[in-house]
Amino acid sequence: MRRISFNCFAMMAAAAAILASAAPASGQMMPGGQGGMGRPSMNQPGEEIQSTPAADKPDAAANKAYKAGMKSLAKAKDYESAAAAAQNPDKKATALDKMGDAYNRGLAQFTETLRNKGDMYDAWNNVGYIHLRLGAYGESVDDYNHTLALKPDLPEAILHRAEAYLGLDRLDEAKSAYMDLFNHARPLADRLMVSMQNWLTMRRADSNGMRAADVDAFDKWLQEQGGIAKQTASLPR
Repeated sequence: MRRISFNCFAMMAAAAAILASAAPASGQMMPGGQGGMGRPSMNQPGEEIQSTPAADKPDAAANKAYKAGMKSLAKAKDYESAAAAAQNPDKKATALDKMGDAYNRGLAQFTETLRNKGDMYDAWNNVGYIHLRLGAYGESVDDYNHTLALKPDLPEAILHRAEAYLGLDRLDEAKSAYMDLFNHARPLADRLMVSMQNWLTMRRADSNGMRAADVDAFDKWLQEQGGIAKQTASLPR
């Protein structure tokens, strides 16, 4: 797998390039929406087939890779917190470098998990989160589509996919996700509202090709939804 260079820990950072990992098993969709075809074994009659632990016990290999990925993900989050708190520029840069290394390592480990067990929604969910943090928003959306196809009642995946939509300036889909969360997972809707406000601030400073009228319309929608959220904040949920 080629590594992703992570230059900024902010959610709306410029999208990082994501490259293909080693070829997945036949017909299996891999993180980022990439499919792969494996080659069949061409052993001659009477030739002894050398098996591997991963081939004999894919579930065990998947679980091992998943546990390693969770450790890498935890370290990445620790480094991210350290970078956010660092006052010294050199310490911040060091923490960001270590964070990027940990996220890339976790991405490789979760991809290995899915190579052995492609229907593991937790692994898809974590790959989607890593792609989101690395700024690979299109890949993140694809990963969360897989996650929600396997586990539709996972509101955290809806939240993070909506944040990836924001990174792609896909506002209608982000708004739809907000309404879904507002009706079924209000605390997550509030978190998404913060991300939406951050997106608006960024687009006011840099339109990134967005029409001013579209940004204004989104601003108006945010104000309306913010007012509704305040009015209903004390109501039983």
